[in-house]
Amino acid sequence: MTFAEVGVPADLAASLEQRGILHPFAIQAATIPDAIAGRDVSGKAPTGSGKTLAFGLPLVARVGKATPRRPRALILVPTRELAAQVARELTPLAATRGRSVAAFYGGAGLGPQRTRLRAGCDIVVACPGRLEDLLGTGDASLADVDLVVIDEADRMADMGFLPAVTRLLDQVRSDRQTLLFSATLDGDVDVLVRRYQRNPVRHEVEVPAEQAGRVDHRFWRVDRADRVAVTARLVAREWPAVVFCRTRHGADRVARQLGAAGVAAVAIHGDRSQGQRDRALAAFRSGAAQALVATDVAARGIHVDDVACIVHFDPAGDEKDYVHRSGRTGRAGAAGLVVTLVHDDVARAVSALQRSLGHPAGATTPNLPDATGPNRRLPSADGERPRSPAARSARNDATRAVPGAKRGRRNERGRRRRA
Repeated sequence: MTFAEVGVPADLAASLEQRGILHPFAIQAATIPDAIAGRDVSGKAPTGSGKTLAFGLPLVARVGKATPRRPRALILVPTRELAAQVARELTPLAATRGRSVAAFYGGAGLGPQRTRLRAGCDIVVACPGRLEDLLGTGDASLADVDLVVIDEADRMADMGFLPAVTRLLDQVRSDRQTLLFSATLDGDVDVLVRRYQRNPVRHEVEVPAEQAGRVDHRFWRVDRADRVAVTARLVAREWPAVVFCRTRHGADRVARQLGAAGVAAVAIHGDRSQGQRDRALAAFRSGAAQALVATDVAARGIHVDDVACIVHFDPAGDEKDYVHRSGRTGRAGAAGLVVTLVHDDVARAVSALQRSLGHPAGATTPNLPDATGPNRRLPSADGERPRSPAARSARNDATRAVPGAKRGRRNERGRRRRA
């Protein structure tokens, strides 16, 4: 099936074809016809299933031209990184129709965002808190919005954003079209469906096996003190990798320790400035950083293709967090490896997690020579992946994003010389 066959206008289908995107994923094929027809849609699909184009194509096809301060379409997302990602994905499509897209989120200066809204922006991609700030200063009005998307609604609920979401939706015209996408459609998300959608068409899609990829889930028994060494050896064989930590302080510490062990690592969490977060993601996407060390909140919405490995340095708190973390790998048919490090302090909690996930109980001894799936990226002989000048520059930026990381590597080299 092609995008044209599910109702995507020819100019937008041609724009996708130029980017090598030829066939819709299941959630796209299911929801696009109803959304383009103007129906409210509730879409249930897991992370990495193609939801951005599922709502983005109908939105671009139907959106009108904005006047200053009064956008015509609104996409609400839970995190800064997801806002930036969605805006990047939709900008070339919108340009095909002479429409503009901009992202608005905290951590970035208010001044440029206020100027952007005053100039007129057709499609606004926003985090709820920053959008409320801009509405409060009079720089934006939602009175002309007739197309609304709520993306990752379940994450919005988990992060406590639903009160802000409802306040924003109450300011949008009542005859709007509302598209809602989420990994779940029950609980608090169902409240949004019942309150803000009119006779929605509901589509629930499981990712087909050929799109889901082959993901190997392993639980390794390690001493607490050995976790960094094991992680460093694993990432040196399987990268790019995302390493999950429970706290912001822990993410910074692990990134520094991995750097000292010879693995290029950057941290991303809520205490990082937006510039530091952007540089860290750029370094990770370019290959200058082998590992992105993240907290759960900061990693929500991050989309990076071809992530080879997920490391639960600190085990996930519950089944939902485990699935969300692990969903960063094994996308679009690629293989992936997910490793949870299990030490005595967390063994009982991990056993409960395994039961809820339906995984076999217990943990095995790490077997690193075998921890090399089809996506592995081997370093060169000196332990580093060969890098272009641009990649080396990105790595330097990444190092600056983690205070103390360069110092840690320099001190480690000094220790080796002294030895």
